[in-house]
Amino acid sequence: MIQERKDYLTLHFIVLIWGFTAVLGLLIDIPSVEVVFYRTLIAAIGLFILLKFWKRSLKINSRKHIYQIMGTGALIAAHWILFFLSARISNASVCLAGMATCSLWTSLIEPLSQGRRVKGFEVMLSIIAFIGIAIIFNVEFDYLAGLLTAVLSAFIASVFTVINGRLTKTYDPYVITYYEMIGACAATAAFFPIYSTFFVEKLSLLPNLTDWLYLSMLAIVCTVYAYSVSVELMKRLSAFSINLVVNLEPVYGIILALIIFGDSEEMSPGFYLGTLLILTSVLLYPLLNRRYKKKALSTDIIR
Repeated sequence: MIQERKDYLTLHFIVLIWGFTAVLGLLIDIPSVEVVFYRTLIAAIGLFILLKFWKRSLKINSRKHIYQIMGTGALIAAHWILFFLSARISNASVCLAGMATCSLWTSLIEPLSQGRRVKGFEVMLSIIAFIGIAIIFNVEFDYLAGLLTAVLSAFIASVFTVINGRLTKTYDPYVITYYEMIGACAATAAFFPIYSTFFVEKLSLLPNLTDWLYLSMLAIVCTVYAYSVSVELMKRLSAFSINLVVNLEPVYGIILALIIFGDSEEMSPGFYLGTLLILTSVLLYPLLNRRYKKKALSTDIIR
């Protein structure tokens, strides 16, 4: 019980850090695909130095597992690129509303991958969280392309979260993140020619000194630390419970933006109503999940 509470507090702190990525995204001038490239490149280098300093082995048991982990990294890159693309072709509101479907996808994908039944209360809580974020951002469903892009990004995020949940049973979370960042960086670099051909925004590949500072913060704090710790938490928390709490990321992001940019405008009633719905879904999950486990246990005893 104490460990579970500690894990949830740590998870909320990690999501708070991820909320800061939205602020950093506003401060970095280079195209979003370059942000993903440099974020993963710096993260991979930082993790390599850190793992060598800790004298941890980078060895993976089989080549198949290396390809699997780096392939998961490619999924992470696709998720980040689609996330930024969604915001670009629609707006941040539509993008974040679409990302709120992540826990809904996970509530379906995780049990199917484990050969167990879908939990009805997980689907219900996911829908409540989605409604909350939709209210916060007053979603305009006219931006169908942007919404579908964000939903696809959320689907990919739920897939690699479930995969990471399995990988943590075998490998060190920091080693997993190291190889995933290499895979993500390579996949993003491979995407450069496609981006240059089909997108109006041209690649610069020359971040200025300020961009390097913010990119380093994004890579070291928001990726190396936060992402690795989230992978570590997957040893004890389900992929669904993690993605449900991640629904608070846009809320934390807005609050941090208000603090940092000094925007004194009052939030709309919709913000507080939406936040209340998201918090309700997040806080109800441990209670409902505990009740579900007790019920399952009592059923097994009767049998």
